[in-house]
Amino acid sequence: MVANRYWDTCVFLGWLKEEPDKLPQCEAAIREAEIGKLKIVTSALTLAETLFLVKGERPVSSETRQRLRGFFENDYIDLAELDRPTAELAQDVIWDFEVRPKDAVHVATAVKLRERIGIEQLDTFDGPLATLNGKVHSLPIGQPNLPEDLMTNAELHSSLPAASAPGAPGTLGPEANL
Repeated sequence: MVANRYWDTCVFLGWLKEEPDKLPQCEAAIREAEIGKLKIVTSALTLAETLFLVKGERPVSSETRQRLRGFFENDYIDLAELDRPTAELAQDVIWDFEVRPKDAVHVATAVKLRERIGIEQLDTFDGPLATLNGKVHSLPIGQPNLPEDLMTNAELHSSLPAASAPGAPGTLGPEANL
């Protein structure tokens, strides 16, 4: 059985930018996803959010943009569309928990997908967002970790050399190595 995890944009950015404090957790999940044991799901909003690898700067170059799009076309990543019920739940999250709109969209999307496909957790490195752990429709929210049944495979893969596939970190061009 494939485990389903929802990734907030900051998790993808941690992977794509090779942030040292985030890379090991992201890498373990990506490796499990590459072998079909984990499905990573996110809002289509993430496609727009990841164009800014450095906050406050211009979006990535067109060359890097194409590589970034290619990364999100990996079979182990599913994108969820924003529909009216999810947007209304996002409004509730904003009103009830004073969450920023983009974060509320991610929370609401994860809640709706949990009901439909069994999302186990919303993975994030965003501290304020993680404080909502269990508070919105009992959705688990926390830093990326592997479900216990995947731990053995992750430990096995930790001894392998770094991936060099198109989805591997550092393959998006010079902007990604910030």
